[in-house]
Amino acid sequence: MATSSLPPLPNSRTEADGSAVIRVLDYNIRSMRDDTDALARVIAACAPDLVLLQEAPRFFRWRKKLTRLAAASGLVLLSGGGTAAGPALLCSLRATVERTEDVLLPLTPGRHRRGLATAVVRVGGARLGVVSCHLSLESDERYEQAGLLLDRLAGLGVEHAVVGGDLNERPGGRTFRRLGDGLRDCWTAAPWGGEYTFPAAVPDRRIDAVFVTEGVEVLGCGVPAGLPGVAEDDLRAATDHLPVLTALRVPPSAS
Repeated sequence: MATSSLPPLPNSRTEADGSAVIRVLDYNIRSMRDDTDALARVIAACAPDLVLLQEAPRFFRWRKKLTRLAAASGLVLLSGGGTAAGPALLCSLRATVERTEDVLLPLTPGRHRRGLATAVVRVGGARLGVVSCHLSLESDERYEQAGLLLDRLAGLGVEHAVVGGDLNERPGGRTFRRLGDGLRDCWTAAPWGGEYTFPAAVPDRRIDAVFVTEGVEVLGCGVPAGLPGVAEDDLRAATDHLPVLTALRVPPSAS
């Protein structure tokens, strides 16, 4: 895992024309079964406006656990968790919430229930759709879930959106390509930091990714190993995935 200092990533700000520079963190947190203090330190050091989680707690006192993680990271719980079968959203107070919806995807008998945590938020003069997903381990089901995700995204009724998740698939796979046909892969658009996200101890593959719609400018995207305040020991201890941090410039909304 690279530990050298990274070049600066743009800080969050609202620009004179109303566009918003935001930081989005995508992170599979393995049901918070690891070092939750390390997890909170990693999230806080990335200074995100939005956090797209996968494998958030889903069962006993799941909402309390997520609320505590958000507070320890300087954020608030936006949506998801048990009601979305794992995906969840956190946000900073910079985001004004327009609406949220947790979506359960069709259940295949004998497999894990999957879902989506979705929201529409406003930051500065920008309006943004947000979706967190965790797709199936099984290829055909994963491909179908990507189609349902794209349908749900279109139904948000927003011009600009960001999607992040654990895809359980590397770039080049057909599900990854299906998402990339309609969305832009942020790592490919503006690589920054590390590429590989799994496993955290010795990462050798990229299965976690952030995508955006056309019109959203990608200013940098990657694993924040080496970012000031992000300790390598914390990245290893927090969960079995590495996070993906993305800086975006979202144009002002016309409405």
